[in-house]
Amino acid sequence: MSQFDNVSVLKQANVYFDGKCISHTVVFGNGEKKTVGVILPAKLTFNTGAPEIMEVVAGACWVKLAGTDETKQYVAGESFHVPGNSSFEIEVQGEPFHYVCHFA
Repeated sequence: MSQFDNVSVLKQANVYFDGKCISHTVVFGNGEKKTVGVILPAKLTFNTGAPEIMEVVAGACWVKLAGTDETKQYVAGESFHVPGNSSFEIEVQGEPFHYVCHFA
C-alpha cells in the first residue's frame, strides 16, 4: 500500500535526536495510530513502550535489537519487529531512511 486513506495527521512533528529523525502521527478512524517518518544518516538508539513493527518504505538501515549480538540490514519492502519495553539501535548510511511505525 503506497498511501493511507481517510486519516487525520497531527500537524506537530515528532522531532528526535536534533532533527535526525522526524515523523508525523497518523490517526485512523478506529483510533489506531502509526507514525510516518524519515531518519537521516546517523546511528541512533530508540526505546520502545509498546511493541512496534517498523516497515521500510525507502532506503536501508542496519538494526540491532536489544539483547542480541546480530546486526541485520533491512531494505524497502521489508520490516522488523521490536518488542515492547525494549530498545534497538538503528544505523542509516547515505540516503535517508523512510519508514512507517506500526504500534502492535
